[in-house]
Amino acid sequence: MPRIRMPKRIEFENDAGQIVRYVRRGDGGYVSPQASVAPDVVVGRGTYVESGARVDAGVRLGEVTWVDHDAVVGQGARIGSSVHLGPGSFVGAGARVADHVHLGRGARVEPSATVEAEASVPDGEIVRHRYAQAA
Repeated sequence: MPRIRMPKRIEFENDAGQIVRYVRRGDGGYVSPQASVAPDVVVGRGTYVESGARVDAGVRLGEVTWVDHDAVVGQGARIGSSVHLGPGSFVGAGARVADHVHLGRGARVEPSATVEAEASVPDGEIVRHRYAQAA
């Protein structure tokens, strides 16, 4: 089976007409040069880390995940696949965010807290221990 070649850098024009650039990291995730990402962070395939975001040491970002502008991910946090960390959201040190989760703008997941799979945390909500999607 032929191997798919991933570009080292990509750029595109956003809806506002600005040119946005990303640099490939690890297995196929892309990081904005204006983001702060610790050297040991695992960035999964198809994941994007936007400008102004900060991802601390020991973090694992799953595949096809989006760390939006000005989001912060604390040391040792685990972020699943197909996750959107909204603009200005915060995931504390050692926290766990499962697959298929959406954190709204300014949402906070406190250190060591857990967000269950398929949950949608509203804008500005604070998760102190565990958050699961209501049935």
